Amino acid sequence: MTAHMFTIRRLAFPVALLATGFCLTAPARAEGPPPHPFISVTGEGRAAIAPDMAMLSLTVTRVGETAEAALAANSAAMRQVIEALKADGMAERDIQTSDFSIFPRYSQPDPTRQGGSEQQPQIIGYQVSNGVTLRVRDITKLGAILDRSVTLGVNQGGQITFTNADPAKAVEEARRKAVMDAMAKARVLAEAAGLALGPVMSISENAAQPEPMPLMRTMAMAKEVSPVPIAGGENTYAVTVDMRFDLRPKP
Repeated sequence: MTAHMFTIRRLAFPVALLATGFCLTAPARAEGPPPHPFISVTGEGRAAIAPDMAMLSLTVTRVGETAEAALAANSAAMRQVIEALKADGMAERDIQTSDFSIFPRYSQPDPTRQGGSEQQPQIIGYQVSNGVTLRVRDITKLGAILDRSVTLGVNQGGQITFTNADPAKAVEEARRKAVMDAMAKARVLAEAAGLALGPVMSISENAAQPEPMPLMRTMAMAKEVSPVPIAGGENTYAVTVDMRFDLRPKP
């Protein structure tokens, strides 16, 4: 009987350990509400309006045997251009120097002459360039300004960028379209997932980006046609918004 009781004790001991271990290692789970579903979308909106202003770049380039001679010739020509523009009604605040450079001009070695490949380039003169940016508030005068500038000695530039003095209304329209686009996308995605679209949780706007169409012309082209034909077209202003919506079960 003693052996029988000893056997019972040996079987009961590991059972007690197993039960104790289960109680000690069972993880404690904190019950809480599940994360609330939401959806994030990006909406895009654009609005186009006719330009009412243009930015025009013009450059006068002159060369001379010395830096002083090139600078004097360039300054005289640019001064004549600016004075003529002011006389034609352009305000001083709409004329801004945007670029100025002076650098030497080098001779090129003649490889056909004996020892030509070993010759070092020599300074044979200097080139001075002076560029201005004009804000043309009446784009109907743009062609005449180009013609006038060329006859006065402008020989480089001609880049035109059409823009708007006050694009606020176009940007506002683009914003509304961007929000409508985001809401339409969110509705489609929510319906496809079998859910209902809830209220807006957040909304943020990226900066409005104008999409003006720059017109590149060279002074050689401008000399061929008088007056220079100019077509303004339209400027498009783009806005994007990021929106987050609450999602709810369908009723």
